[in-house]
Amino acid sequence: MSKLRVFLPLAAVALAGAPALAQSYPTRPVTLVVPAPTGGGTDVFARVLAEIVEGELKQKFVVENRAGAGGTLGSAQVAAAKPDGYTIGFVWNSPLTTSPHSLNVPYTLDSFKPVMSIGYSSYVLCVQPSFPAENAADFVAKLKEPGAKFTYGNDGVGGTMQLAAERIFRDLGVKVRGIPFAGAGETAKNFLGAHVDFYGGSLPPILPHVEAGKAKCLLVTSAEKNPALPKADGLSAIKLEKAETVLWWSLVVPPGVPDEVFNTLQKSFMAAANTDKFKEAMAKQGATLRVLDGKATDALLRDEFKALGEVAASLGIQKKTQ
Repeated sequence: MSKLRVFLPLAAVALAGAPALAQSYPTRPVTLVVPAPTGGGTDVFARVLAEIVEGELKQKFVVENRAGAGGTLGSAQVAAAKPDGYTIGFVWNSPLTTSPHSLNVPYTLDSFKPVMSIGYSSYVLCVQPSFPAENAADFVAKLKEPGAKFTYGNDGVGGTMQLAAERIFRDLGVKVRGIPFAGAGETAKNFLGAHVDFYGGSLPPILPHVEAGKAKCLLVTSAEKNPALPKADGLSAIKLEKAETVLWWSLVVPPGVPDEVFNTLQKSFMAAANTDKFKEAMAKQGATLRVLDGKATDALLRDEFKALGEVAASLGIQKKTQ
């Protein structure tokens, strides 16, 4: 009987310790670095995810906006962080797959370990309402007409929109002169002022003008259509789905984060991305949900980095110091 009394307390201690070990991370607030200003889609998605994950893991995930240099400053902060899971990053693809081809950045893809990704938003090419084309096939036909000379606005030399568009134009065998602006908002302003023939950029700045009948969008840079622009074709309509280049978002950590921490983050953030609350946030931004695990996200990053590097090289884009 005495042996039984000794055994039971020991067993109780062991059982009590098991949940504590399972919940060893996080034991303090986690910094979620967002390399973008407040208020944009990247920031909105990060904050909604953080709020959902906080409820599950019972710990604060503090969003820290570190904007600058096209997202490369905040990305560099994540790459240099201690690999303990207490500094993680929520980034869009451009600082990782586009900027390194035109800027000297202090990191490579190997400086990050992707945890998961949430989905994407297409870039889009739009024309004036009077432009004689109603779909992607018509648009391509106009681009291929003898002597055709068109211009398109984009978000800067070496930016993702420029490389996305040039990737499409290269595969079509056409030339369209790119005019760089300081972001999609400025591109939209110059397009509406008829300073460029085509708008090339993200969806949010142009959507109100489409609804007002001031722009006609014919082609998105995703393989399939985007629900936010049902009249615009996807690249599959012109058999160029392999040239897909979109704006997409992922959660990354420095390499070396312990497996149990990585697995906790992956499980929690993937579950958060599949909630109705997050799906609603994506829909409001005109984005498409596509939740991928860390392995699939890593493959996507590397494939895109290679493809955009080839486009940058073909354009003669040179790296410059920030």
